[in-house]
Amino acid sequence: MNICIMAGGPSQYWPNLHMYKQRANLWVGVDRGVLALLEQGITPHLSVGDFDSVTKDEFQMMQAQLPEVSLFPSEKDETDLELALNWAIGQKPKNIYIFGATGGRIDHFLGNIQLLQQEAVLHCLDEVNIYIIDEKNSVTIKKPGTYDIQYDSKKKYFSLLSVTKEVTGITLTGFKYPLHQARLTRGSTLCISNELISEYGNVSFEKGIIMMVRSND
Repeated sequence: MNICIMAGGPSQYWPNLHMYKQRANLWVGVDRGVLALLEQGITPHLSVGDFDSVTKDEFQMMQAQLPEVSLFPSEKDETDLELALNWAIGQKPKNIYIFGATGGRIDHFLGNIQLLQQEAVLHCLDEVNIYIIDEKNSVTIKKPGTYDIQYDSKKKYFSLLSVTKEVTGITLTGFKYPLHQARLTRGSTLCISNELISEYGNVSFEKGIIMMVRSND
């Protein structure tokens, strides 16, 4: 099962949502992201948020069209997107795709990226792949292991960032800048802006948690 979550970030950063229509079993709208889905002709299975970013008329319109709206108070410990992500993880899907989570306010953007590092996400990484995607970037988190990376002309650059204090035993093959048993520390730019030079590359590491980022110009 695949779940797509639409947050309320600026529309200029959205990917083409219709590319994911065939993949998605469930759509979740988050706050103003609900309106974004409806405008794209997509009816979310679940709508979550405090809806402080929509007008009264917009909220009434959503209630009239949607099967379920989960309304939360604006003063709460979790962001609307965190609530939606935790619900999605609980459905035990194979993949979770998050859109509308980049651009706009920098605190929202950084908070959304850090959601990938919360305990609920780290505990499910063996069963669930979670991606934050916009029109130029794809971000995910991985535990130690071996991963095949396929060339994508729309995502030319490949970067690794250490989520934990350090990641060890990093080996990259099929890339412009290969590595063998390298060590990456948090804050290092050692693995920024690499590129695949073959149809498939391989990434492996032995210890730590790593963030993989695929980007284009």
